[in-house]
Amino acid sequence: MRAVVQRVKRAEVRVDGQTVGKIGQGLIVYLGVSHQDTQKDIDYIVDKVINLRIFEDDDNKLNLSTLDINGEILLISQFTLYGDCRRGRRPSFTQAASPEKAMQLYEQTIQRFKDKEIKIQTGKFQAMMDIYSENYGPVTILLDSNKQF
Repeated sequence: MRAVVQRVKRAEVRVDGQTVGKIGQGLIVYLGVSHQDTQKDIDYIVDKVINLRIFEDDDNKLNLSTLDINGEILLISQFTLYGDCRRGRRPSFTQAASPEKAMQLYEQTIQRFKDKEIKIQTGKFQAMMDIYSENYGPVTILLDSNKQF
């Protein structure tokens, strides 16, 4: 499982011109699911995301997590995080999970964030989405449950 995490002041996702998710201060998390992912990968990503210390404390040090600031998360499914561009110019998505498996694990990830009492909004699975955000910093972190980076 892979995630691109961006710290934001606010963010919104729209489908067909309609807002389907909107947050204040917190994180946008773009989530890619691999065909090899399991509950263990979900647990790793959720724990990392909510505990990443990427918000400033009173001394302007990156010491606070989303939990510490009572931040929100906008979770967006993005299979293209498994695009392999090492050969040619057209990405290969053979490592991405099938839509059925990806949707199941995406929904389990949403529930896991809710279980941790995180305020979460989402995009729409397999939809063309327009995402608007006000990045803060900017701060962008890459996560991989197999610790490839």
